[in-house]
Amino acid sequence: MTEVWVAVAAVGVGTVGLKALGPVVLGGHALPTRLTGVVELLAPALLSALVAVQAFGAERTLVVDARLIGLAAAGVALWRKAPMIVVVLVAAAATAIARLIV
Repeated sequence: MTEVWVAVAAVGVGTVGLKALGPVVLGGHALPTRLTGVVELLAPALLSALVAVQAFGAERTLVVDARLIGLAAAGVALWRKAPMIVVVLVAAAATAIARLIV
């Protein structure tokens, strides 16, 4: 087994362990109110971080290129409350056009 697969297996076991830890620790009780707010904000924060890294990062440097135009177009489509498929298509089209021009 290579080092990569060992790392994948370790992360998988850790993930299962963390997921199992919640019900064991809480024992059927509801999550405290203060933690509920934090848990509700975790997914949007992680998604935002992933989008930012994908949009602005390239080989450990900050890059502003056609991806930023696609991200801005997706933001406008989201702001206009377009369906998600339209948002993705608008972002892809804007990025493709920007790459074609530049």
